[in-house]
Amino acid sequence: MKKIDIFSSIEGRKTLKDLFYELKYEKQHNSFYVILVLWKICTVDKEINKYSSLDIKIEHNLGFFRGTWLWMEEIINRYFFSTINSFVYFGAAILLVLIGLRRFSEILTDEFVIAGVIFEAAMLMMMFVVMLFTPDEDLLLNKSDNDDESTVIVNEIGEIARDFAAITVQLEELTLKYTDMIYLQKKMIEQTDELINNVAMSVSPNKNMLEAMKENSQQIDSLSRSFLGLNQTLNKLKNEEIEITVRKELERIMMGRIIDDK
Repeated sequence: MKKIDIFSSIEGRKTLKDLFYELKYEKQHNSFYVILVLWKICTVDKEINKYSSLDIKIEHNLGFFRGTWLWMEEIINRYFFSTINSFVYFGAAILLVLIGLRRFSEILTDEFVIAGVIFEAAMLMMMFVVMLFTPDEDLLLNKSDNDDESTVIVNEIGEIARDFAAITVQLEELTLKYTDMIYLQKKMIEQTDELINNVAMSVSPNKNMLEAMKENSQQIDSLSRSFLGLNQTLNKLKNEEIEITVRKELERIMMGRIIDDK
């Protein structure tokens, strides 16, 4: 249950406005019942829930005089001023008709004209009293302006929060895309390194081939040395064979000369 300290406060005046609209337009009570109930609430009643669906309790009532003053300001002047004003114009019109009939004919007596004047004077007096209890609009307007400013600030803060949340989501998406891009770049670098290694392997021989070529070179060197030694041996054998042949030829020649001498 909501509690209001006193009806003359700004919150209490706003509650009276809500009560009037509920009783008059939502529950469709007649104007006399609404006026009477709101006067009782402003003066003596503290429990509002027996008249309205609003769960509100008034801590301190205003009493007869202050409550009636508030009732005149917030109910009669605010919502019934135009009705009273129309009665004033109605009284003035009746008074003019009575004066005209009394002036130009003998149908009406002076008593009717006097009654019309009294009625118009009563309406003007009622208008004076109602205008005397004109409420201070600046009080509620300033409160409403403050409420509007607070609402605007809250709405702006909400919009800033929504924009910040949207920016955060976009940053998270950008972070994920950046991570994916780094992963793809890493894969491209690995593929490039592999391609470079394959090209390098295709251009330069591998280690096994180099070892095989080294072994073949060593075998060729060994074979060359073997052929060189073989050539030397053949040359030596050839020289020895020539020497033997020359020796044999010399022996034959010498033997031939010896035989000739004998």
